[in-house]
Amino acid sequence: MPTLHICTTCRAGLPLAEGETAPGQHMLDAVAALAPPGIEIRPVKCLSSCDHGCAAAISSPGKWTYLLGRLNPALAPDLLSYVASYAMHPTGTVLPSRRPASLAKMILGRMPDLSPALAEAAE
Repeated sequence: MPTLHICTTCRAGLPLAEGETAPGQHMLDAVAALAPPGIEIRPVKCLSSCDHGCAAAISSPGKWTYLLGRLNPALAPDLLSYVASYAMHPTGTVLPSRRPASLAKMILGRMPDLSPALAEAAE
């Protein structure tokens, strides 16, 4: 099953007052509240996508890793729908036409799996 890494320090371009919870943590909380069993949700401190709002990365052995940005807690159901589609595809590729409309332009980048089988397919 896939792992969804969610940046808990993302500020979504907003200044935070002392003690205020970062939007990234709110994103993690929203996803965790809705996630079905089998999806590992892993909080991370930074995905280096600070100019792109709340960020998450989805990965799974033998598949591409995708970085998504400009997320917010209201998109949690759509993000989980994307994760389900990713899990079903052999390489994790989810065409834009098969993504929730709200995530059509949220993909910031992708990295190939470093296992030999997928590395050859990426060439």
